[in-house]
Amino acid sequence: MSADTEPAALAAPDRPGRRPAAPWVFMYHSVAEFTDPAEDPYGITVTPTALEAQLRWLDSRRLRGVSVGELLRARAAGRAAGLVGLTFDDGYTDFLTHALPLLRQYEFTATLFVLPGRLGVDNVWDPLGPRKSLLTAEGIRAVAEAGQEIGSHGLLHQHLNTCADAVLQQELRGSRELLRELTGTLPAGFCYPYGTIDRRVVAATRAAGYSYACAIAPGRLAGPHAMPRTHISQADGPGRLRIKQLRHRARELRRAVLR
Repeated sequence: MSADTEPAALAAPDRPGRRPAAPWVFMYHSVAEFTDPAEDPYGITVTPTALEAQLRWLDSRRLRGVSVGELLRARAAGRAAGLVGLTFDDGYTDFLTHALPLLRQYEFTATLFVLPGRLGVDNVWDPLGPRKSLLTAEGIRAVAEAGQEIGSHGLLHQHLNTCADAVLQQELRGSRELLRELTGTLPAGFCYPYGTIDRRVVAATRAAGYSYACAIAPGRLAGPHAMPRTHISQADGPGRLRIKQLRHRARELRRAVLR
């Protein structure tokens, strides 16, 4: 099976009015040491200690963290019980230094959404936060070679719902092709920068060949190409994680009733 057709098997196609139950997927960004909340104004950083505690909580409840691609393949085969998706947005260098060793320790996998148009630079789109370095091409390849899934986060971290059509195509198709050149594998997954989407963007993402895409709170657009995720923060200990798990279940029950 070719690289161009293989990802399509990961998820069922979107259909008008269809609102399938969504798996539980965690959303992380950066994993780094910090002591002052002012160092993390957007709430996107967890310390390695906090991440380890969160992974240990999953493990203690007989839940296994996996990449979104692995999760969707398991769901298609009826083997997804006990699996939780783990995603890390932006492709920070600290994924390689801090997150990957912990994932290996617990024998978990994750999806890292990267920006091939910003290799080796920093998070210029976050004007209030500290500068965080992004992975180079070599770093992205190292993550892929370690058994983690690489997905696209676009080229430049732009609000896609305000982009012209030509720019949108570059963000979707251009970034996908660059990642194939970098890793030798055509990425199956996309992650919307800022979580901002509309029907045009979701349709373009599907047409670009991605088998799934991650959003944040997609509302009525929820589906394989607008998957909701649960933001995980530094403050999320066992109690808060349990509440978030129950909220996820309740949300999916409500959606099932509305289908």
